[in-house]
Amino acid sequence: MTEGTTKQEGNKIIAKNAIFLYLRMFFTLGVSLYTSRVVLDALGVEDFGIYNVVGSIVLMLSFLNTSMSSATARFITFEIGKKGKVQQVFTASVLIHIIIAFLILVTGWVLGKFVIFEQLDIPLSRLTAAQWVYYFSLLSASVAVLQVPYSAMVIAYEKFNVFAYVEIWNSILKLIVVYLLFNLDEDKLVIYGCLVFIVSIIIFLTYFIYAKNSFKDCALDFNLDFLLIKRMFSFSGWDLYGNLSVLARMQGVNILFNVFFGALINAANGVATQVQSAVMAFANSAVTAVKPQIVKSYASGDYVRTNELVLNAAKFTFIILLLVTLPLIFEMEYVLGLWLVKVPEYAVSFCQYILVFNFFANTSFVIISAIHATGNVKRPSLINGTLYLLVVPLSYIAFSMGTGPIVSFQINIFMVMLGMLSNAWTLNMYLPQFSIMSFVRQMMLPCLVITFLSTIVLFAFVTMFEQGFVRLVITTTLSSVVILVASYLLALDKKQKEWLLDMFFSKFNIKA
Repeated sequence: MTEGTTKQEGNKIIAKNAIFLYLRMFFTLGVSLYTSRVVLDALGVEDFGIYNVVGSIVLMLSFLNTSMSSATARFITFEIGKKGKVQQVFTASVLIHIIIAFLILVTGWVLGKFVIFEQLDIPLSRLTAAQWVYYFSLLSASVAVLQVPYSAMVIAYEKFNVFAYVEIWNSILKLIVVYLLFNLDEDKLVIYGCLVFIVSIIIFLTYFIYAKNSFKDCALDFNLDFLLIKRMFSFSGWDLYGNLSVLARMQGVNILFNVFFGALINAANGVATQVQSAVMAFANSAVTAVKPQIVKSYASGDYVRTNELVLNAAKFTFIILLLVTLPLIFEMEYVLGLWLVKVPEYAVSFCQYILVFNFFANTSFVIISAIHATGNVKRPSLINGTLYLLVVPLSYIAFSMGTGPIVSFQINIFMVMLGMLSNAWTLNMYLPQFSIMSFVRQMMLPCLVITFLSTIVLFAFVTMFEQGFVRLVITTTLSSVVILVASYLLALDKKQKEWLLDMFFSKFNIKA
């Protein structure tokens, strides 16, 4: 098989992976929007609030698992690409996650009564129910931790069709939970916690059975490599610093908003965070699809291919984000008005700024995916984490000087831009084939020109028409056409244009 054929096959795998991930995303997003509304109706506002506050405590206890999951996925994928010790990495991952699950259970069990009875403001009549929900949530979190090595194997071997089907199965089970919730007469809060725990067991068993039957390396090898375990903990430790810094920035700024401007600004920030999560899901699906190929190409020593994947992933995810984001920025006021009964003050501006932030955060995320492939996470985690943490004291100084809440978002954008540049510099250190100048020329400049042209066209259009549903539809359509045409002309190279035309002509049986 020639190098060109191998690359072509790799690109086809990435495209197929992305399709499955987008199908999963649309289905799960739709189910999530429906179930969250129906569960609120079934539980009532008070019980729904209790479930969320209790669940958030368990989520905080699970923070170590987030970084360890990233380490597990990276090390398994790396060994597959290198054709190395996949079974040893898998065994180490299983043992590490058993320890994490045990720590979550023990810590949560010890803290449970103190937190629920002493710290949380829960009505006396609901304390017993809250305690049951807390313990069910602890068990669900522990099962989710144990699932990580098996789901990581599915992703590392790029079985994204299976990953998508399991997550769709998960969504269907949640619909069944909602149905049962309305048809059972017992305490609905306790029943809901119990049913969510049962769903977590079913999903764990689904991944476990599939992985055990599909991958020969999915077996325990107790010839442990303690150096490997140390490297995995080191990787996750530095990654943990970056993740905790992001969490500290979000919570710190939210507290400052409350102190300086009141709860209404917190509501606006909450809306902006939800919009950000929904929009970033589009770009994250594409990055998730390409990430295993980045790690495998680096592990196999094909550094030219690694560089090519980084450039294309950054470019195409930027374009995907632009397609979703640009019409939203121009029509944010109308869209929020459709979605919310009452739009909080500053919500429109917050959403617009956070969507701009997404562009730089997404590009930075793609570069970090390549840095993770090299295994050198200390430098980017330390720099990015520190930059994110600086947002809090700088926002405090700005607010103390009498500025408005928008300044915090501007500081955030500036910091993520610095982080992106630092990540590009770091990747160049560990992957010499990655040139910062080539990245600017092949990715940044075309994307900025496309953004500039699209913005001018949309700005000219929206100023001529009144706000409304018709303008929203036309704005979205016009934006898509301009971005896609400009992307074809400016962002694609000759081979990519030829491949796109060949695919188009073959699809419609047209002879070129």
